[in-house]
Amino acid sequence: MAKAHLKMNMGGIAAAIEFYRDAPTPNLIIIESRMSAQELMAALGDLAEHCDANTKVAIIGHFNDVWLYRELMRSGVSEYTVAPLSLADVLRMISELFMDPDKGPIGKSFAFVGVKGGVGASSIAHNLAWTLSQNFELETVLADMDLAFGTANINFDQDPPQGISEAVFSPDRLDEMFIDRLLAKCGDHLSLLAAPSTLDRAYDFSADAFVQVIEVMQRTAPHVVLDIPHVWTAWAKATLIQADAVVIVATPDLACLRNAKNLVDMLRRNRPNDSTPYLILNQVGMPKRPEISAADFSHALDIQPSAQIPFDPALFGTATNNGRMIGELQPKHPISQSFNEIANMLTGRVAATTKKNSSKLGGLAGLIDRLKRK
Repeated sequence: MAKAHLKMNMGGIAAAIEFYRDAPTPNLIIIESRMSAQELMAALGDLAEHCDANTKVAIIGHFNDVWLYRELMRSGVSEYTVAPLSLADVLRMISELFMDPDKGPIGKSFAFVGVKGGVGASSIAHNLAWTLSQNFELETVLADMDLAFGTANINFDQDPPQGISEAVFSPDRLDEMFIDRLLAKCGDHLSLLAAPSTLDRAYDFSADAFVQVIEVMQRTAPHVVLDIPHVWTAWAKATLIQADAVVIVATPDLACLRNAKNLVDMLRRNRPNDSTPYLILNQVGMPKRPEISAADFSHALDIQPSAQIPFDPALFGTATNNGRMIGELQPKHPISQSFNEIANMLTGRVAATTKKNSSKLGGLAGLIDRLKRK
């Protein structure tokens, strides 16, 4: 529980419904309720309207009712237990929900890659990592995988003595505690696994060199952002294929279109059952540069761009020179809003205003749809 963040609110399920109308839901909501079986089932349907798809719900009730337990399990509730509970009981319940070796890891990995050098993929990845940690208040790890020339430590004004190189060169020591010692804190919910950014040695790795590192990070954090350099090696290809989501960053020019087409085709061949890569067009509207339109990009790749980030060297340069993210400097700027939208899209979460205006699924249908999926 060392990395757990806890918020406690009085008022039971009614207070939970009211609170999560305007707040992102966490990995786990634990509700204590004295409601009857019928009242509880109806109230959970209302709560489901404001829950994100990956949120687990555990109920602490006061009725030892077999029918209620079966209905809750059938509806997608993760756990139902009867009060009173000891501290050990609560810890055991949480451990069983998240530490089951037969279940997938807690975290999802988002791999960011530029199709050409200088397209700004690292800047996009760093800003998205910060946005994920701020908007959803969930632990986020940013891994700078460009060991020779990584810039994450500069962009976050950090100078950690250790980082990702110690992890990848010490596979026999890899576990959650070892990774935790290598992380540099960049905020309440954001940690950085920094690159050494030195040329003291050659960084040649096998195809599976980073697999274990990523798996360990996913066991400790809901969001893992991978900043992959513009290289084409066995490990870079393997990382892209195995990531939960791939974000391709390109500028609107011919070379990027060709490279993006090759990359998308490769990913579709090797990830037939995974989500389609996301496409971000960066540095749009650069003065005096002929550009390929977003519509032409979309037609060639059969992917609609998820965002178009305008060319704004002054804003990005100021942020870099001050070791800050765009959202820290100008949270109301349209580019900051674009990062918010991309973060919502990657995680499957919706903004609070969208939640309140969305059509309700109603009753147990909403509960099944939103709580059962993991």
